[in-house]
Amino acid sequence: MNRLAGVTSPYLLQHADNPVDWWPWTPEAFEEARRRDVPVLLSVGYSACHWCHVMAHESFEDEQTAALMNDHFVNIKVDREERPDVDAVYMEAVQAATGQGGWPMTVFLTADAEPFYFGTYFPPEPRHGMPSFRQVLGGVHSAWADRRDEVAEVAGKVVRDLAGRELSYGGAKLPGEEELAQALLGLTREYDATYGGFGGAPKFPASMVVEFLLRHHARTGAEGALEMARDTCERMARGGIYDQLGGGFARYSVDRQWVVPHFEKMLYDNALLCRAYAHLWRATGSELAKRVALETADFMVRELRTNEGGFASALDADSDDGHGKHVEGAYYVWTPAQLREVLGDEDAEFAAACFGVTEEGTFEEGASVLQLPATDEPVDAERLADVRARLLAAREERPRPERDDKVVAAWNGLAIAALAEVGAYFERPDLVDAALTAGDLLVRLHMGPDARLSRTSKDGHGGANAGVLEDYADVAEGFLALASVTGEGVWLEFAGFLLDIVIDQFVGESGTLYDTAHDAEQLIRRPQDPTDNATPSGWCAAAGALLTYAAHTGAEPHRTAAERALGVVAALGPRAPRFIGHGLAVAEALLDGPREIAVVGHPDDPAARELHRAALLATAPGAVVALGQPGGTELPLTADRPLVDGRPAAYVCRNFTCDAPVTDVSHLTDRLRQP
Repeated sequence: MNRLAGVTSPYLLQHADNPVDWWPWTPEAFEEARRRDVPVLLSVGYSACHWCHVMAHESFEDEQTAALMNDHFVNIKVDREERPDVDAVYMEAVQAATGQGGWPMTVFLTADAEPFYFGTYFPPEPRHGMPSFRQVLGGVHSAWADRRDEVAEVAGKVVRDLAGRELSYGGAKLPGEEELAQALLGLTREYDATYGGFGGAPKFPASMVVEFLLRHHARTGAEGALEMARDTCERMARGGIYDQLGGGFARYSVDRQWVVPHFEKMLYDNALLCRAYAHLWRATGSELAKRVALETADFMVRELRTNEGGFASALDADSDDGHGKHVEGAYYVWTPAQLREVLGDEDAEFAAACFGVTEEGTFEEGASVLQLPATDEPVDAERLADVRARLLAAREERPRPERDDKVVAAWNGLAIAALAEVGAYFERPDLVDAALTAGDLLVRLHMGPDARLSRTSKDGHGGANAGVLEDYADVAEGFLALASVTGEGVWLEFAGFLLDIVIDQFVGESGTLYDTAHDAEQLIRRPQDPTDNATPSGWCAAAGALLTYAAHTGAEPHRTAAERALGVVAALGPRAPRFIGHGLAVAEALLDGPREIAVVGHPDDPAARELHRAALLATAPGAVVALGQPGGTELPLTADRPLVDGRPAAYVCRNFTCDAPVTDVSHLTDRLRQP
């Protein structure tokens, strides 16, 4: 029987009607494998994964293939977004064994959860040198039946190799000027000076690296760092990876030029990029960066916000093409004929020129992904806005991509931070309200009475999976942003609860960090990874939140934990800067202090609000902002700090030294610009 009907994961529910006898990841599934003396087939994916859907349709919905799976295996289906720990452990094994990884991930295990055969997507028939999935099933079954000793030997060796990979960078040398300069040099070597971004195809958004570059420029004045950040962001914003009609970014570009995306839209990408573009605007005043930050924020609220006030995980890459066929990108691409149908001949010609739509197409079957190429010719902005609005309205009539409605704590933390800051920068209180509502949801639904986090929720019901390090770190980051923007001390208090758990449950003896808690389910290896992937690593995200919290409160244990965690940045930053961008950004904050800015004044006083906004717009790396009333005690930074001559005042401190308070916005801005 298929046991997925009662789960909360939208991805698992997509497989609840398969003829495969799927189990969720539970001890009972492994007990069943032991009882039947068969191996486990572990299949890991996520709802917005195009090739996961392809393999499901080709193999998991096929009765004959399902019969082979059911006869010879206990089949376990895992949503990697709900169980990032399971995904991380077995993906590490896949990459070590095959030299590559990805999803869907297909791994065969013993009843002790030890892996012995690895792969990703397998086709229904042999193709491009790949065996068919049925051939793989037959081969694994034969090996299990006839060569069990070899299987046990391989499984044991894999587990031993994984066990030997534990990291011990905690407490090592702190990253300093030399390491950050070497990291910048390494990024310069990998920078694509023609099209922006780093590396070749496929090309992924580099939001964490952009944050490091902006902070490095703010601290040192290095123009090359700012140029790489600015040009990368402009290229992405003008490319097909950015939704030129509805705002928001796709997962990645399949080409070096940012033209054709892999069309799924993930909450985490959009939260991180929304914040990055807002920080680029803060540093440069770029109108393009402002537009993209606001459009991306509006996209998240409009298309990803759930009925409960949280934010859904993703929009699928595929949708109905209008003819009953599920096709990747169908919702987003246009042909010249479709433009003419909506706009008429004259405006269609204008739109095709503006958005790079050609008869040949830039995608498949003559369709084009909309871009916004830079041009020396002036563009009629009013006409362009009208065309965009009409095309967006027409697109709304198309069958929409499916939405993965589960709320992931970590990614909601990232969204809260982005929306709070963008709302404050651009005086959009509706965005701040959306961030507050999502924060309330996390407190009510994801935080237990002991402040332990649940990883996910859906439809107002908390999930059973425990939060991992990135959940605690990113939710704390979101709460710290809310504290800075709203002046409400309760958010600082909630962040403190979460970061106390980080220190108690996730920190090893030498200051290293683990992705799972000390009391979490024990897998064949305790996952631990300081490098960024699509999101900041839990390790470096925790370092950043701990450092910010320590600046707010003076808490020495949190400052010490942050510094010990940053030893890994000194080790990896000069060698692999693309993959530890968030850690490099946190290191910039450490080198700058970070600065502490306490604004004291009555919340209804316009002068206090102006000082507060000027403080939030400071480009000093990782600057910490607190807003409080005279005599208030909600936020430690504002305690015992009075008005100056009856006027609101800002107090700026750095490395245990404070400047004289200022009451003038321009004086505060000048002071915060000083390196």
